[in-house]
Amino acid sequence: MPIPPVVDVAWLEAASPSVVLADVRWYLDGRSGRAAYDAGHLPGAIFVDVERDLAGPPDPRHGRHPLPSPESFAEALCRLGIGDDDVVVGYDDDGGVIAARLVWMLRVTGRPAAVLDGGVACWPGELEARPSVRPRAVATARAWPVGRLASADDVATGAHLVLDARAAERYSGAHEPVDPRAGHAPGARSLPCRENLDESGRFLAVAQLRRRFASLGVSAESSVVAYCGSGVTACHDLLALEHAGFGPGRLYPGSWSQWSNDPARPVASGPDPG
Repeated sequence: MPIPPVVDVAWLEAASPSVVLADVRWYLDGRSGRAAYDAGHLPGAIFVDVERDLAGPPDPRHGRHPLPSPESFAEALCRLGIGDDDVVVGYDDDGGVIAARLVWMLRVTGRPAAVLDGGVACWPGELEARPSVRPRAVATARAWPVGRLASADDVATGAHLVLDARAAERYSGAHEPVDPRAGHAPGARSLPCRENLDESGRFLAVAQLRRRFASLGVSAESSVVAYCGSGVTACHDLLALEHAGFGPGRLYPGSWSQWSNDPARPVASGPDPG
């Protein structure tokens, strides 16, 4: 059976020990995800580094976290001990908004993976401080499917329903902590990824998610493109879209970090698409 994009602790406990747990903590403010992992992680979980394992070298022309080459990603999986047929459940301490990057990358290349709903906070047992290391695995290089990616030109055409997964203040241009220009791509609609979650940090009920997407015009026929600051948290919107029963959507990997570095690209501000 296909693995759903989001699973809970009960699913995880039933599937253990065949599941590879992956701790994918990373922080925009510069805190160390590795230090958070070392302080306490789910038993048996490996640590996955966003910048080393899930991204290519940063470049203003391509963004802060461009997708790695298929060969580089395959090598990272081999080193982490994740084989082609391993079932992976990724988690973090932020409702899955960071772990979604790993899960999306695996799913889009045909590998079974899901986000753990609620992350660290939902774990009912003790955390573990001892690092977990898996033996080297065999993972083949698989091309990024063209139909699941979007470019800056795709965003600019107006042919797609474009969702901006950043916080509302970054979308509006009121606050921009890392990129050279503030605002959003004209026509993009604001869908902050953390608002896919309830007060406990778990995904909203499917009916609520469907209403949330529908309020922005998403339907079964929509061609959806998601972006964020650098192509990481946009994956949360894409997984939420799938979890809610819509089509898979497309990721704009360069996201705002690429768009805002290109002076030829126009910028809109304020709470409306523009």
